[in-house]
Amino acid sequence: MDKLVLIDGNSIAYRAFFALPLLNNEKGVYTNAVYGFTTMLLKILEEEEPTHLMVAFDAGKTTFRHETYGEYKSGRQKTPTELSEQLPVIREMLEAFQISYTEKDNFEADDIIGTLSRQAEEKGWNVKIFTGDKDLLQLVSDQTSVALTKKGITDVETYDKETIAQKYGFAPERIVDMKGLMGDNSDNIPGVPGIGEKTALKLLAEYGSVDNVLASIDQISGKKMKERLEENREQAEMSRKLAVIYRDTPLDLTLESLKREPYNEKTVTDFFKEMEFNTLLSRFGYEEEAEEMDELPHDIVDEITEDMLVSPSALMIEVPDDNYHHAEIWGIAVVNKNGRYYIPAGTALESDIFQKWVADSSQEKYMVDTKRGVVALGWRGITLTGVTFDMLIASYLIDPSVSSHSPADIAARKHKRIVNSDEAVYGKGAKREKPGEADLADHLVRKAEALFTTKDTLEDELKVNEQHALFTDLEMPLSLVLAEMETNGIQVDKSRIETMGEELDKKLSELESDIHELAGRTFNINSPKQLGPILFEELGLPVIKKTKTGYSTSADILEKLEDQHEIIPKLLHYRQVSKLKSTYIEGLLKVIHSDTHKIHTIFNQAITQTGRLSSTEPNLQNIPVRLEEGRKIRKAFIPSEEGWQMLAADYSQIELRVLAHIAGDQGLLDAFQRDMDIHTKTAMDVFGAAADDVTSNMRRSAKAVNFGIVYGISDYGLSQSLGISRKEAGEFIDSYLASYPKVKEYMDDIKEQAREQGYVTTLLHRRRYLPEITSRNFNMRSFAERTAMNTPIQGTAADIIKKAMVDVSRELEKKNVKSRLLLQVHDELIFEVPPEEMEMMKTLVPEMMEQTMKLDAPLKADVSTGGTWYDAK
Repeated sequence: MDKLVLIDGNSIAYRAFFALPLLNNEKGVYTNAVYGFTTMLLKILEEEEPTHLMVAFDAGKTTFRHETYGEYKSGRQKTPTELSEQLPVIREMLEAFQISYTEKDNFEADDIIGTLSRQAEEKGWNVKIFTGDKDLLQLVSDQTSVALTKKGITDVETYDKETIAQKYGFAPERIVDMKGLMGDNSDNIPGVPGIGEKTALKLLAEYGSVDNVLASIDQISGKKMKERLEENREQAEMSRKLAVIYRDTPLDLTLESLKREPYNEKTVTDFFKEMEFNTLLSRFGYEEEAEEMDELPHDIVDEITEDMLVSPSALMIEVPDDNYHHAEIWGIAVVNKNGRYYIPAGTALESDIFQKWVADSSQEKYMVDTKRGVVALGWRGITLTGVTFDMLIASYLIDPSVSSHSPADIAARKHKRIVNSDEAVYGKGAKREKPGEADLADHLVRKAEALFTTKDTLEDELKVNEQHALFTDLEMPLSLVLAEMETNGIQVDKSRIETMGEELDKKLSELESDIHELAGRTFNINSPKQLGPILFEELGLPVIKKTKTGYSTSADILEKLEDQHEIIPKLLHYRQVSKLKSTYIEGLLKVIHSDTHKIHTIFNQAITQTGRLSSTEPNLQNIPVRLEEGRKIRKAFIPSEEGWQMLAADYSQIELRVLAHIAGDQGLLDAFQRDMDIHTKTAMDVFGAAADDVTSNMRRSAKAVNFGIVYGISDYGLSQSLGISRKEAGEFIDSYLASYPKVKEYMDDIKEQAREQGYVTTLLHRRRYLPEITSRNFNMRSFAERTAMNTPIQGTAADIIKKAMVDVSRELEKKNVKSRLLLQVHDELIFEVPPEEMEMMKTLVPEMMEQTMKLDAPLKADVSTGGTWYDAK
């Protein structure tokens, strides 16, 4: 049987736009609504397998309904520019998929859908409508169902006649009567004032329709209700009329013209490439093909001569593995005034001339990801110095929101595309392979050429942005510090990790027994399908959320039920322990290096938009510390030398100190300058209490708002954190801002600055661009405002600890000590220290950290030591 799928284009686009963060491609074209719409479309095509398909759009002008009621839809906010700009692009996407779409002047998309569904029903077809608009429920029939979007984009709830009867107690055609009585705020349909959905359903259950309700006003109980209906009789009839979908819309198309046609896969993938929908490209099995480029002459070197290696040179050391410790070097390219050279890895690594040149700090070199090259050569006993420019870091500082800082993409943005992406040349994932020498040589030389020719442009941008000092004095030397930390690695006690794994297995077994006993039977705790019925049917816990596959048992749902039954805390604990076992115990065992018996994590210097470092392979910054079982994992991290100890130096309340400095609030500054407990001081100011009268609850509340204020915490967020009402939370925030007026002034000023400039900066001029700051969308604009308030604080804190790493490392090198910096985790530095240097390090490290940047709220670093990372806390 033929099946027609009708899509409410504006509704789905609107849903997609607000469900996804604002995205744009490199050309600046907004793409989040396009992406969301496309994923919805692909799901529909896969699951519904329609024979015919049509997307209907509003024409965006007045309709015949405005003749009935001039205020129809007048209360609606104007469509955000970021969304309206994407509607033509969505049409381009539909054309790529060979899918019909239409709009009609004087009519709405609903009317087009209503007309086509009627025509299809008359032919005996099945019809399914996808929308976020409940008005279309009136079209449900024996042949037509309506899928209403729920949370996100692709999550829908399908309504047939039975579903509507269960939900509303009447037939689909009575939806318009409900709208006649209760109105519809989204369309500015007035209805009868004072009648909501509950009352409308009650009246319709008794009288059946608006006409019958109005004809039976005398029989309706309640004086006020009678008066409302009598006074608004015409308005109710008009509202019902406005809600009726017109099913005889004159259309310049036939049902047969909506027949699905096969689309050209290249057309679709070309569109995805333009939009930069890489996930969808992968889903389509797309493999990027190398683009034909103008010839770039170069030499493939058999023997290195000194004239090939001059200053300055672009140096490309190709180590494509994500984990580059002990990974293969595929090849090396050098570009300078004398020529372009590809040097096979073996030739370079065995050449005294090459080794001498890379180790010569007077020979200026430009690189992409210096740290990768330093580590890769370092494992081979070769020293690399003299790098004065790093393309990756420069591009990252100029705009950290850009998705790619590769030579191919940077060259394309700044000049012209002279090199293909690595994926196009090498393949991707499991299909990646080393190309032949000629292709590899050409590709690496092109990457080096892109680096050599864009260096000046990028450097000029850094200077214009006042970021050149940040680049040369902080980020460039930091890359060498990180390279040394990665190479040093951190020693782990493998047997202790294995023992912890056994202990966690035992804990899981105990929790499993407790959970089964509380449930009254055994079941698979990891199966939501088995867990849901036990919790919400057998144990009778209140249902908070259902999905299309059953009851939701996600962590946020269980947390809301924590005080309802003793099984819930056990389940949450079980999940936490299970994650510790799989992610951290098993994960750490996999990455212990077979030769060094250490973990060599990789620090990502050019990823986060705040400027913070992150780490991968493994992520050592996210080892959980809330659970005691999680904290104990740190016991496995030990010094690499017998008799040595771990030293941890941690900045105290660094973000609050930065806030006090930037805002210049005297109340906060006084507290820090007098070395008071800032949370007690805040409680004193906000509650008007003496220090001795501050209770633990008062201090806890002050602490929550102190840390929350730098993230733009709302009354709702604070109420959730403290378990108080929104009203109380709002009053607390107001009292805080009244106590520290300069903080409020800073928050207002920085948002205005972001609106004017489009970005905010840290004290060292690190930038974060905020295009959403002028969005008409409240949620997007609010997010941008919170980010504007937080970035100068969190970003400056990140700059401070980075600078401390550089300063301390230089001092340790200058003193020629054995102590080593191993890790940076949030606001903390971890060292391993021999006993003879411990007293010196306990003084030197915090002193240098505190002197890293002069703030009006003095920096403070606390130090602790122990035999393991766990003990050094």
